[in-house]
Amino acid sequence: MIRIEEVTSKRDLKAFVKFPFKLYEGSKYWTPPIISQELKTFDKNENPVFNDADARLFLAYKNNEIVGRVAAIINWLEVKNQSQKKMRFGWFDFIDDLDVSKALLEKVEAIGIENNLEFAEGPVGFSNLDKVGVIDEGFDAITPMVTWYNHEYYIKHYEAAGYTIEKGYIESRFPFSNVDPDTFMKAQALIKRRYQLKALTFNKTEEVMPYADKMFDLFNETYASLSSFVAITDIQKEYFKKKFLNFINPEYIKFVVDKDDKLIGFAIVMPSYAEALQKAKGKLFPFGFSHILKAKKHSKDVNFYLIGIHPEYQNKGVHAVIFNEYYNTFTEKGIKMCYRTPELEDNHAIHNIWKHFNPEVYRKRKTFRKDL
Repeated sequence: MIRIEEVTSKRDLKAFVKFPFKLYEGSKYWTPPIISQELKTFDKNENPVFNDADARLFLAYKNNEIVGRVAAIINWLEVKNQSQKKMRFGWFDFIDDLDVSKALLEKVEAIGIENNLEFAEGPVGFSNLDKVGVIDEGFDAITPMVTWYNHEYYIKHYEAAGYTIEKGYIESRFPFSNVDPDTFMKAQALIKRRYQLKALTFNKTEEVMPYADKMFDLFNETYASLSSFVAITDIQKEYFKKKFLNFINPEYIKFVVDKDDKLIGFAIVMPSYAEALQKAKGKLFPFGFSHILKAKKHSKDVNFYLIGIHPEYQNKGVHAVIFNEYYNTFTEKGIKMCYRTPELEDNHAIHNIWKHFNPEVYRKRKTFRKDL
C-alpha cells in the first residue's frame, strides 16, 4: 500500500531533501546537494521564484518508510505570458517500484488538471537555471553540482506511466590538451579590432558585481529563442547572485564589452565541486566548507556553466575572444579536463562553437511529457 503525503512542515521538508541520501547511498556518481541550500530553495521567504510560481511537495510512503518524492511546480510566467500551459515536476526520486512512481505522478497530473494545464513535463526545476533532465545514457560518470543523477531504472518508470520524450540534452567533455590556441588566437585579435571590443577579466568577486545584472539581461536575450525559456526577473537576479557567485572564482568569469562598455558576451565557468560535495555529505560544517574551498582553489577540472553572446554579435566569432581569455587562465592554473553542463540537443549554434576541441558526448538526458 502506497501512501502519498504532502510536505507541510519543516520536518517533512528536511525528509524530502534528505531522501536521495538514502536512495543513492554508496553511489560513486551521485553528487549530494548542500542540505541547507536545498531547504532554502523551497523556502518562500528565501527564493523569489515563488513570487511567480507555486510548488507543492509530496512524499511517498510504503510500510511507513519514505520511498519516493516529487515537486509539482507551476511557473505562472510561463503559463500566462508564454501560453505554455505546462505542469512542471522535478526533484523526482523513487525506489524501483512502479506503484510508487505512478502514485507520485498522479499527484502531479491532478494538480495540472485542477489548474487547467495541458501537459506535464519533467524532470525540470522552476526555471532555466535549475537542474534538468533524467539520465538515459552515461551513468558511469560523476555528476556536476548543477545536475541531477538517477538510477538506470528511472526511464522505465516514465514509460510505464505513459510519458514520452519531450526534449533531449547532451553533456560533453574534452581534455584541455585538445585546445589548440591557433584556432582562436589570431581570430580574436582581429574580431576585437573589427568590432571595437575588449575582454574584461576579474580578480575579485566585487569587481564582477557592477556587471552582474547586465549579464542576466544578456542571458535573457541570448536564450529567449530556445524552447520553453522563462526569463530571469529582477528579483531573481539578486537571489542567483547570492546563491552562485561565491562558488565561482572571479577569474573564471569572462565578459566582452563594446566601445561603449555595453556587455555583448559572457561566460561562466565553475571549478568541479563534485568530489568535494561527496566528501561534505550535504553539510558545510564542520568539514564540508573546507572541502569546497579546497576544490575552488585547486580543482583541475572545470564546468562550463553558461555562455552567451548578444544576438547582434552571434556568428561573428566573439566566442574566440572568450576562449582566448580562458586559455590563458586555464594554462596558468593547470586545468586538465573541461566539462559542459546539459545543452539542448537541437541547440546547434552552441554545439558548433566547441567543434574545434573535439568534445566527447559522455552523457545524455531527456525530459518526459504527458498530455493531461
